[in-house]
Amino acid sequence: MTLIQKFALGYFVVLLAAAGLNYVPGITDEAGLAFGIFALDLFDDMLHLVSALWALAAALLGARASKVFLVIFGALYLGDGTLGFLTGWGYLDFGIFTNASDGLSFTLFRVLANLPHIALGGVALVAGLRLGRTV
Repeated sequence: MTLIQKFALGYFVVLLAAAGLNYVPGITDEAGLAFGIFALDLFDDMLHLVSALWALAAALLGARASKVFLVIFGALYLGDGTLGFLTGWGYLDFGIFTNASDGLSFTLFRVLANLPHIALGGVALVAGLRLGRTV
């Protein structure tokens, strides 16, 4: 298994864990916020699960499929996290289309709420572009 396939496999594990956050006792608070920071609903869980299965399929199919997954997934998640940071809402859960912008905010809450998508997306995009050069 190539390094880029291992990256895709790692994303399978991370995204599967994200899909299961709501179902682990003690992770969500009384307001339904995971780690007291962000809310995950069934749509979010399904999005994470489908992304995890996509990552697993890519890892098993080979280096080229892993590159495609990492670049596309990375761009989508990085963009979603960036938009969430800038407006308070992302596009992957359609929040930007159903809610008015909360405007730019540098609060710790806003940063922490969007950091998972920014970090996961950024790392995936860089890994797909850098590690996939020979694919």
